[in-house]
Amino acid sequence: MPIIFRSTPVTEPFTFESIGKDWEQDHVTRPGGYPFYHYLQTEKGAGKIETSSGSYILRKNEGLLIAPFIRHSYEKHDSLWFTKFASFTGTAERSIPQIMGNRQVVPVGSARGAQIAGLIDDCVAMYDALPFNSRQLSVNCYAILINIADSTAIRSPSDEPLYQNYVLPVIKEIERNFSMPLTVETLSRGVFVTPQYLTRLFRRYLNCSTYEYLTSFRISKAKELLITCPRLEIQDIALRTGFSDSSHFIAVFKKAVGATPLEFRRQN
Repeated sequence: MPIIFRSTPVTEPFTFESIGKDWEQDHVTRPGGYPFYHYLQTEKGAGKIETSSGSYILRKNEGLLIAPFIRHSYEKHDSLWFTKFASFTGTAERSIPQIMGNRQVVPVGSARGAQIAGLIDDCVAMYDALPFNSRQLSVNCYAILINIADSTAIRSPSDEPLYQNYVLPVIKEIERNFSMPLTVETLSRGVFVTPQYLTRLFRRYLNCSTYEYLTSFRISKAKELLITCPRLEIQDIALRTGFSDSSHFIAVFKKAVGATPLEFRRQN
């Protein structure tokens, strides 16, 4: 059951935070989700996955991609359950939501899953061939993401007027000014709706609240700074990512990631 965890700095657009196969899957519960996009696929047997947006039974070659910080759990549905898995990072990690059509959960059918299984097998074999080719691994990683995104017909939220008029402008505002003292109230005033209505739209199209999206984006930028700027103080990272003080930043980061910013920096 080969399992690989990233042990080198992130330098490629897409790469694996972890990848593995032939894993006898245990019961897993993550109330706060996982800090990376991660994909789970059945090799043998079947498993049941519960997410905040529904439940799924994964049989042979069927898989599921789950976005960061989405509540989920999984357990055996048969007497045995062996899986392949991959979690994704990279310098272009923040583009993954767009690749996936901003869906928080993406199911993969068995036909497409068989192709993804072959790519995962190839990547695991590449890690064994030291020194491994990080560029080719990045290409294969991107190929896996594209196969997942293409696995089902996804209607882009960009086709929806409500998304275009209210959600997308707020997303762009967050991306531009995440370091500023943004709140759901100020964001909703910018598109002339109530905070409650804006949050309903975010849940409709992105399966998360406006506040959860803002926080996840800030945490993503903080992770990037923690890895790429190892000498930057935690207080400075907090201010650069829109948190009012370092204590609040540390508390929110630990709740989301399961580790303090310093622990995350040491692990990566």
